[in-house]
Amino acid sequence: MNAIPVAQRKETSPTRLGRISLQGIDVWVGGQQSGTRVLHNLSLDIEPGELVCVLGPSGCGKSTLLSAIGGHLPVHSGCVHLDDAVVDGPDPQRGLVFQHHTLFPWKTVLENVAFGLKMKGVATRTRRDEARRMLSLVGLADFEHRYPRELSGGMQQRVEIARVLVNSPRVLLMDEPFGALDALTRSHMQMLLLDLWERLGTTVLFVTHDIDEALFLSDRVVIMSSAPGRILEELTVCFDRPRQVAQLTEPHFISLKRRCLDLLQSDAVIHRSAAPEIALQPQQLEEA
Repeated sequence: MNAIPVAQRKETSPTRLGRISLQGIDVWVGGQQSGTRVLHNLSLDIEPGELVCVLGPSGCGKSTLLSAIGGHLPVHSGCVHLDDAVVDGPDPQRGLVFQHHTLFPWKTVLENVAFGLKMKGVATRTRRDEARRMLSLVGLADFEHRYPRELSGGMQQRVEIARVLVNSPRVLLMDEPFGALDALTRSHMQMLLLDLWERLGTTVLFVTHDIDEALFLSDRVVIMSSAPGRILEELTVCFDRPRQVAQLTEPHFISLKRRCLDLLQSDAVIHRSAAPEIALQPQQLEEA
């Protein structure tokens, strides 16, 4: 079963935007002198319109990677580019969606979605029209006057996604956005994301712990090592789109899942065996 190339799925042009390029980046948390290196010599290219999932163990730097691309964390070496520009700070062109929503509880659903456009100085009528359009796309056209507390977890995440997409970002960065949802709601949200992605053509980088989710959603799965995070392998997911739940039980899907498990388990074994050598310095050994 062959994947449909990105260029055939969406309208493309020589000026199409949304290309992410990471060139040998290192990220330290707490400073290079006394802090911890979270990402090490990590390079990755994502083409405009791709949907790429990042898979890895807890603490491997997946969220740090998104923060670096989003411009919320500086890189200490290497470079992050969005299209031809160096990423040097936050920008609405790089929209972030987290596991737990960040909606304003005192604002209605419509006001939440329109907020980014308001900050840009967009006229009231225009921003409300755009917000309503996005709410319609995520299936919440009838909930614009509700408040976040009146919505289910899945509905809150739909509003969060609409609030990011209303700014027409080049890139959508998603940090385990469905991790707190029950299995059925999570499945519905995955299908919603795929539908939005097909309609809008936005480049998506999606972080998850769930192998099935990564394989079901993505064009490619990037598997990261234990901290400091680096790329162990990139797997191309060769399934036709639109994706169907039945594909989760096909032999090729099972084969890819087994490969992901093997990589993650091998890395865990190496990380555990290496830990004592890393932890014990020569001076400590002499004192012991």
